[in-house]
Order: sequence, then C-alpha cells, then structure tokens
Amino acid sequence: MAETQSSVKEVIPDIGGNFALDEGVIEVLPLGSRVLEASSFGTSAWTRTARIRVQLSDGSSKQYFLKCATEGGEVMMEGEFNSMTELHKLAPSFVPQPYAWGRFRLASPTTHFFLCDFIDMENEMPDPVAFCARLAEIHLNSQSPTGQFGFAVPNCHGKIVQANNWDPSWTSYFTKLLDSFFQIEIGINGPWPEYEQAFKVIVKTVVPQLLDPLQADGRVLKPSLVHGDLWEENAAINLSTGEPVVFDASAFYAHNEYELGTWRREIIKFGRSHFNQYFRNIPPSEPVEQWDDRIRLYSLKFNLAHMIGWPGAPFVREEYVSFLGTFETSRLTMEGYTMT
Repeated sequence: MAETQSSVKEVIPDIGGNFALDEGVIEVLPLGSRVLEASSFGTSAWTRTARIRVQLSDGSSKQYFLKCATEGGEVMMEGEFNSMTELHKLAPSFVPQPYAWGRFRLASPTTHFFLCDFIDMENEMPDPVAFCARLAEIHLNSQSPTGQFGFAVPNCHGKIVQANNWDPSWTSYFTKLLDSFFQIEIGINGPWPEYEQAFKVIVKTVVPQLLDPLQADGRVLKPSLVHGDLWEENAAINLSTGEPVVFDASAFYAHNEYELGTWRREIIKFGRSHFNQYFRNIPPSEPVEQWDDRIRLYSLKFNLAHMIGWPGAPFVREEYVSFLGTFETSRLTMEGYTMT
C-alpha cells in the first residue's frame, strides 16, 4: 500500500505508533473516541494491516484491526466486509466483528480499508472437534437470501475477483467460477496444450457427472454460506477464550462440501481429523459414493488460485491432468476417512 500523503503526526498529532492513520478511518470509529496508537501489525500478501488502540468516550480502551489495499481495493474491502458480516451474524464468537469499510481521504493512489475487532490470537491449528462443529453450524443455519448460489456483492479470493452472480444451479455456478479462475491463470502463466485440453474435458464431462446428481432425482441442494478460503493461515486460536476463530473470508452461498476443497490439497494442514469431525456434524451429500471425487474437483479451484497468486508452480497444472487421468465416476477414494 502506498503511504498516505500526510504523516500520522500531521493527521493526529498525539497518536503513537508507526502507521499513518487516515481521516477516513478515524471517522468510522465510535463517536468520542480518541486514537492512542496505530501500528503496523502482521503480514499480508496483498494488503497492509495495522492495530488501532483507542480510548472510547466512557474512558475504556478498545483495539481494532485495520486492513488496507490499493489496486482492486474497493472490491476487496467491500467484499470482505460483507463476507465477515454475514459469517459473524451466524457465529459471533467464531468470526471477528466487522465494523466498516471505506476509502482513505488522503491517500494516493486510491486506498480502501476494512475495519473489524482486533483479536489477540495464536496461529496454531484449531482443535478439529470445536472447529468443525462451529463451521458446520454456519453451513447448517445459513439461508441464501435468494435461495440460489452466489453472494450479494463481488468479493476476492486473495486478489482475484469472484463475480458471485446468483444462479439456481450449483453445476452452472461452479463451472463459471472455475472457468473464470482458469482464464486468469492462463493469462498469467501462459499456454500448455495438454493442461488446457484436460481442463476442457473436466468442465464438459467431469463437472456435470459429479455435480448434476446433487440436484437430480428429487434431491434439493441447500446453498450454504461458506468462508471460501479456509486454510491454516486464515484460522487461529482466540487467546482470550481458547476458542477457534476464522478471518480473511471470501464468502458466498455454495454446496457446503466446497468449503473442504482446499483441505484436499496436499500442502494444506487441514486433514483426516478435520474431514472426520466435519462429517460427524454434516454427512456427505448424496450420492455419498462421489463425495471424495467432488472434493477433489473443488480443490482444483483452489489450485488455480495458488497459481494466480504465486505463478510458476507446475504441480498445479499437473494435478488437472492427473485428476482427469484417474477420474472414474464409480470410484470412491475413502482411505483414511470414516463416515461415522
């Protein structure tokens, strides 16, 4: 993020810390607040982040977490605010409370921000039992406002915009989502004929074979609110409560099993114990025998996101070719997972 045009001392002379806090942020703080400190905090691949310490009008103190972005910042910050707001409504102790998003007044280039509660957290893998129970509650209790798949506003997976247009068909929605990421990835990493052919076959043949049955033969597939990017870097332990907490959401209403797609990737720490605990709360969708193939299919979208964010990783493209080569609709890979 580019530095603001005014230094922090010029904006508010008595603030400590090292982060140039813009007037646009100060205006959304509670009326009567006095900013005590604004300091850079943590790391982020696409944004700049800070911790803000304020004294409220009643004399008590409070801390906020601030995230800022320049390029693509408006979609990113508005999308995260809406994502976290919807998740927080369903699980307030699992998701930091969002307060506002907006635009810096004094920044060049244009900078947007997102403001939420600051949670003192430990970056350790959360307990599978508590974590998956909370996640399942969101999936079970959420209700799409349109009854369809999608979200009210576009948001970003990392820095990649997800259009989130409403669609009654999960097959159609996921196909468009996957293709949008594929087109971006090809533009960044260049052509590879075998990979491109494999993708075409997956979209034309494999996607409908695996996803159409979810809404066939009288089955009704509930659109569930998902976090959208749930891996170990976006989950932690709240040090005040000992409970799991999640953040950096790119939420939309999806097939609930889509949430587990990123866990299927080999480099992700979520694994067997998390799958087992999740399925104790929500059993796999019918047809059950295709659940692992579906989740492996969903993982391909997260692989594309990795290739876009960190270009040049050939294993991602190889996974598409491998998936097509090993896919059989009658096969079930359940080794290491239990359903009871």
